[in-house]
Amino acid sequence: MRQALIFLGLLGLCAAYLQGGFNKLLDYPGAVAEAAHFGLPVPGLTAAATIAVELLASALILSGRLRWLGALALCAFTLAATFIANRYWALPLGQERFMAANAFYEHLGLAGAFLLLALWDLRHDRA
Repeated sequence: MRQALIFLGLLGLCAAYLQGGFNKLLDYPGAVAEAAHFGLPVPGLTAAATIAVELLASALILSGRLRWLGALALCAFTLAATFIANRYWALPLGQERFMAANAFYEHLGLAGAFLLLALWDLRHDRA
């Protein structure tokens, strides 16, 4: 029962990255357009790298193999994406800024959870 709950928690933590990775994979032109929208370099390559990180890091976390590495990858990815896509401080006061600020801090929480997962996994491996 404990293992099932741990897996369920990890699946919940990775859910947005699995959904995002598969959606981008199924709509690659849309993923490229999203990368271009945010002014990222070489949008095609950036979209492919995003898909790879989201899906492969999630697979590492869920499989338990190099879980710490997958968690650190999604921590770094989440921080980078948050500072690129949720720049609430650059928006005028209002609903859009409010929503972007909420998303920014929620994503900081996700990054923190991935960092804690990496630390937990490394400690668990040594015990």
